[in-house]
Amino acid sequence: MTVFLGFISFQAFSIDAQEQCTLHGNTPAETKQYIRCLDKVIADLEREQKMWVNKLTLDLEKIKEDTGNSQLLPIFLRSVKNQASYQEDSCRWRYLQKMPNATKAAITYKQCEINILNQHLSVLKRPLK
Repeated sequence: MTVFLGFISFQAFSIDAQEQCTLHGNTPAETKQYIRCLDKVIADLEREQKMWVNKLTLDLEKIKEDTGNSQLLPIFLRSVKNQASYQEDSCRWRYLQKMPNATKAAITYKQCEINILNQHLSVLKRPLK
């Protein structure tokens, strides 16, 4: 029960953090603050992603013990690794497309990471049964 309540409060925190990231102006200080906010959202999403990967890993280990199906876990772990490569490459080409404006490129990269992390989380949250 405690873990579940912690998860609910974490979810609310993650959503609030995303809503707080707004670029109000074009000054270096405002841009820097916006990028820091995006970094915080990314860190929160990565933490949530790790939690879900760990949960699914444990669930798949239990399924392996119960059914003897040893194929699920290695394929799942490979998919997680491939997801990380996909995210990096997808955001990198968007970053490079915005160069030589390093600030725009960095913001584009971070927004891309947030979008892909959110998509991946929605997949990870789907029930196994």
